[in-house]
Amino acid sequence: MHSPLFSLEVFPPKRTSPVGTIYDTLDGLQGLDPDFISVTYGTGRSSDRTLTARIAHTVSEYGIPCVAHLTAQYLNKDDVDQALDMFDEAKVSGVLALRGDRVEGAEPAGVFEHASDLAAYIREERPNLKIYGACYPEKHPQSATLEDDIDNLKKKVDAGVTHLISQLFYDNEDFLRFLDKVRAVGIEIPIEAGIMPVMNAKSVRRMAGICQSRVPEKLEVMLDKWGGDNAVLKEAGIAYASEQISDLVARGVDGVHLYTMNHPCVSRRIWSNVKPFFV
Repeated sequence: MHSPLFSLEVFPPKRTSPVGTIYDTLDGLQGLDPDFISVTYGTGRSSDRTLTARIAHTVSEYGIPCVAHLTAQYLNKDDVDQALDMFDEAKVSGVLALRGDRVEGAEPAGVFEHASDLAAYIREERPNLKIYGACYPEKHPQSATLEDDIDNLKKKVDAGVTHLISQLFYDNEDFLRFLDKVRAVGIEIPIEAGIMPVMNAKSVRRMAGICQSRVPEKLEVMLDKWGGDNAVLKEAGIAYASEQISDLVARGVDGVHLYTMNHPCVSRRIWSNVKPFFV
């Protein structure tokens, strides 16, 4: 295990792509030796459960601990039980309990309205399963204030979450301010900083809009300068993410969770830059 922690996120291949392409991603990530890999989950269809479980099992086959995402608002208890059974068979080491994004035209099941509801249910049904949760350094887009969001985060932790992974952010000061506020209310569990490498100007601005994450001036200058040349911007993005991570480690964070976007070559480059800072 690294100190601080170092983990990765991958997602199941698109439905139009062969499931086997995940092997290309995992082969490309070999040598990074993450503490765990998390696997994303869709909105709640049974096919989402099956695919996430299959990918989680594949990760486990590589000898890497796996954390399976589970989004709650479109699931009932039977759906969750089925997912947990699948995750057991896949030998996951934990579950990331999420509420999940709203889907236009779909009606929530009304059983698990918040991630804390799902965490409490998993804790009751699988008391030995490690439960991860998400946190938002610049507040969840639907929260009125950061303080309100931290109050909700406390409920999530009280419900059984024992490890937090943050949403992406582009300015370390935003994360560190959030960390101070979280510790001040008595949340002491590990919190990993979520880092998403910059590879495409359009996707950065889209994700920043969705997550309501601030794009600092330093990054805005990069996007303006090299946004029309993805190859050059990718190089700048690797340097930017590497600088973020080295600074965070120097500041004593619990860990770093790298959103790979299934681009192993980028992840390998970043890890090569920051590996000396991890014990």
